[in-house]
Amino acid sequence: MIPSSTYRIQFGPGMGFAQAMRVAGYLQRLGVGALYASPLLQATPGSTHGYDVTDPTSTSAGLGGEVGRQALHDRLRELGLGFVVDIVPNHVGISEPQANPWWWDVLRYGQESEHAAKFDIDWSRGPIMVPILGDEHGLEELRVDGEKLVYYEQMFPIAPGTEGGTPQEVHERQHYRLVHWRTANTDLNYRRFFDINTLAAVRVEDPEVFEATHAHVLSWGVDGLRIDHPDGLSDPGGYLRRLRDAAPDTWIVAEKILAVGESLPVSWPVAGTTGYDAMREICGLFIDPSGEPPNAGSLQFLENRCKTTAARTLLRAEVRRINALLPFDDEEAVIELLSMFPVYRSYLPAGRASLEQAASGNPRCAEIARLMMADPHGELATRVQQTSGMVMAKGVEDTAFYRYNRFVALNEVGSDPSRFGVPPTEFHVAMQAREAGSPETMTALSTHDTKRAEDVRARLAVLSEVEFETAFARWSEKRPLPERSLTRLAWQTLVGAYPISADRLRDYLAKAAKEAKIATSWVDGNPEVDKAIAAWPDDVLGDTALMAEVTALVDTITPAGWSNSLGQKLVQLAGPGVPDVYQGTELWDFSLVDPDNRRPVDFEQRAALLARIDDGWLPEIDASGAAKLLVTSRVLRLRRERPELFTGYRVVPAQGPAAEHAVAFSRGDRLVALCTRLPIGLASAGGWRDTVLPLPAGEWTDVITGRSTSEAPLLSDLLSQYPVALVVRS
Repeated sequence: MIPSSTYRIQFGPGMGFAQAMRVAGYLQRLGVGALYASPLLQATPGSTHGYDVTDPTSTSAGLGGEVGRQALHDRLRELGLGFVVDIVPNHVGISEPQANPWWWDVLRYGQESEHAAKFDIDWSRGPIMVPILGDEHGLEELRVDGEKLVYYEQMFPIAPGTEGGTPQEVHERQHYRLVHWRTANTDLNYRRFFDINTLAAVRVEDPEVFEATHAHVLSWGVDGLRIDHPDGLSDPGGYLRRLRDAAPDTWIVAEKILAVGESLPVSWPVAGTTGYDAMREICGLFIDPSGEPPNAGSLQFLENRCKTTAARTLLRAEVRRINALLPFDDEEAVIELLSMFPVYRSYLPAGRASLEQAASGNPRCAEIARLMMADPHGELATRVQQTSGMVMAKGVEDTAFYRYNRFVALNEVGSDPSRFGVPPTEFHVAMQAREAGSPETMTALSTHDTKRAEDVRARLAVLSEVEFETAFARWSEKRPLPERSLTRLAWQTLVGAYPISADRLRDYLAKAAKEAKIATSWVDGNPEVDKAIAAWPDDVLGDTALMAEVTALVDTITPAGWSNSLGQKLVQLAGPGVPDVYQGTELWDFSLVDPDNRRPVDFEQRAALLARIDDGWLPEIDASGAAKLLVTSRVLRLRRERPELFTGYRVVPAQGPAAEHAVAFSRGDRLVALCTRLPIGLASAGGWRDTVLPLPAGEWTDVITGRSTSEAPLLSDLLSQYPVALVVRS
């Protein structure tokens, strides 16, 4: 079943199966097609996200167990809702070894463990390295507790027959070695998820491992699967084909990050991506290209430099594993090849052009590429391709996008911050391509991974229409941060997410600074810098005169931000693809990167507002966000009840003096979606005046307001109450 739409729920403490059952009725009334759940398998105790699965053969006990999951599934069926689940094929969580029965057994028995082949471990390099020691004297803290070695709160198994002697002597007899945490990035001998030591990769390319990791979740009979991080797999296409064979009728989308202009491999039997590509196109539509700030230097140069640093430091262990497969020793060539990939990875033998581009500047890189293409399914080709995605993610998403802060509304996964917005012509071409090539792909505006929620970006987009640089320079001089690009990020964040508490802003800036790795970092913190960053939110929010200027600007741009938010929402929900609504974003949402965007959602508030709307209330566009709830519910319900209306895609050009501020498209010949673009420029030019939207002959009704309209309505009439409209012909 292809859902009409999805609604993402983040399961974890405070949102288990019982709580989701209570929310399900509201989702049905909202118009949702399917509940879309974060991972539901047994995860590390207390997990707040579920991506650290510890036992893929069982349902999370903390969420309510299999009985609770089945009850939720039954409730969704009663309501006519689908069930889509996020699954994690690349890795499992090992932060608490005793919570992961497979990993515990491998630590106990080494290569003799029945589960040893499930993990991607380089046994030629000796015992499994476990990087947890706080310093070089950490082993002195070891103690023996029965059949376990204990290091503070962490426990590790003792192999049979290796007991006796001091804890350190017992440790030397094990199939693992506890080592200093800093050695992980250079010497680790098991593959992990990016640079996270507590997520160990599994060999899902092995049919037996696939069966062991997927049998339980596939037994649920869900309607859809979201596949996390396929680029980490040795053979993403092969995995997805095996999954399709195992779940032939399931809607499958892959969390594949596409570069601008890149397409999914045609051999992947999936409906599409999880929607970051659509996010770039939709959000970019509301940015004024003429308001591009001064260039902050070459983004490509910065990205390559950050990728090189990631490969040389965070991912040096992976580089060394690749280097060991070469007929020559040249780690620097490996680093250069990985850092020059223009996309996350190639999929040899397809995707050869991206590999050749990465290798073109260095003869040694070219030789590595030649060896890869000579055996496109061999270990060398596999390791390079798996690692190139890791280098891209750590170098670009998690470093460069926290440094290149000239206009942070563009700094999202899958975006290109050097491209200032998306002109309407480019937007329409992208929508037509989506409708023609992947009409069942997911589309998104916010996710659990976005660096700022859709409404933050919508408000920041308004800065492209106003003079911001003068105010920014004045504020920065008065209240600078220790690092220049962080200062620019901080002021945009304050304006985009205001009102925001000092605690939320402090946590975000601390994370952003450490991800940027300029003045401080996760690995090498700078106490003085960290202290200055921690003090900044209180200093700024407590500066009455300065905050008067900030709030004046926020008050000025907020109405236009609301207009952009409604426009984004309408375009996404009415456009091609299967739209996802991230939890809570049916009202204004000004969340920042996780964990800020995983805060509890007040569903009772949303249900009460929806009830008022259903009683006939047409809310004002105000701070309550009820207008966004109105738009969301009206479009979602129509998609679910009349799916035949949402087919095809054709541009509907407005006519008149303000035509450039109207973006409209039809789905078939009976539905037209319309939104306002660049509202500040529209107002300064005198409004819509006599601009009209030519419609085919017939009786048309705006689904959002319920008002009838003519065949050539004046936009000043059609958009008099809301900056968006969805008109349907009787």
